[in-house]
Amino acid sequence: MIVKTNVKINLGLNVLRRRPDGYHDIETLFVPCYSYGDVIEIITGDDFSRTSARLFAKYSPMDFRLHLDEAPMIAQGISPDGKLMITIAREAGVGWNPLNDLCAKAYELLAKDFKLPPVKIFLEKNAPVGAGLGGGSADAAFVLKALNELFALGLNEDEPSADGKPSLREYAACLGSDCAFFIFNRPMIGTGRGDILRPLSSVAGQQITSENIFEKLGLDLRVIVPEGISVSTAEAYKCIQPRETADGANRQLKGAETLEMALMRPIEEWKDNIVNDFEVTVFKAHPELAAIKQSLYDAGAAYASMSGSGSALFALYRQ
Repeated sequence: MIVKTNVKINLGLNVLRRRPDGYHDIETLFVPCYSYGDVIEIITGDDFSRTSARLFAKYSPMDFRLHLDEAPMIAQGISPDGKLMITIAREAGVGWNPLNDLCAKAYELLAKDFKLPPVKIFLEKNAPVGAGLGGGSADAAFVLKALNELFALGLNEDEPSADGKPSLREYAACLGSDCAFFIFNRPMIGTGRGDILRPLSSVAGQQITSENIFEKLGLDLRVIVPEGISVSTAEAYKCIQPRETADGANRQLKGAETLEMALMRPIEEWKDNIVNDFEVTVFKAHPELAAIKQSLYDAGAAYASMSGSGSALFALYRQ
């Protein structure tokens, strides 16, 4: 089975408070974005792969990098029990252990509850890494959905299965806070850690009936991923100042109303009312990102923002 993934953008991201479990409560609007995506193939046992030959030809492991510390363009791992082989190819290099990839963790998570046969996963990484677009989370969710279909596991998107097994959303939430969104892959308001999701019915006074809300609003989306800037989500959260202080008071911030209220405003008012709270600290560390955002407004954007914890930015232009 071969699947193609997409990424997401965050239209508004309010960090509300730090939770006792160390995570943060947020509110955001997740929106699917098809500017980038990866390709995943999953096969069982010794089945024929339609992907592997192309990957090994394009990302040859014999490619000699200029420096010994450069990550290889293709990397492979086999689980200790031999049931999972995962191959990851990426032009910029695979600088992580494939067995630690969320795709591998998705397989292992389901293997705890189901007798999955041995599989091989081939992942071609085209989506940016460390850009706040959720490419890794998308890969994990798409693997969960593919395994569910491939092996007829009977898992539902949002409700426990007939035999009491968790939903795909619940499995995805175990892998990462925004993984659950990609189970649905349509505009959703995310609260809690980002794993509590509900559909959005309207934006800027328009009823939303499809996944492409920007087309409905007469907007074109442009995504910018600056080269050489990667922002660690963990580091971004360490530096964030939540809207609610330790004593339960609320700090006075731009865009202080709820996100859903702000989204109902005319698009011309979004600039002053829909914010990404991570911009304060991330822009301080990377002022070039603030300059890029301003350039988007200078070029006529109706709205511009950083996505997630960065470094990607996006702009919405009137058609």
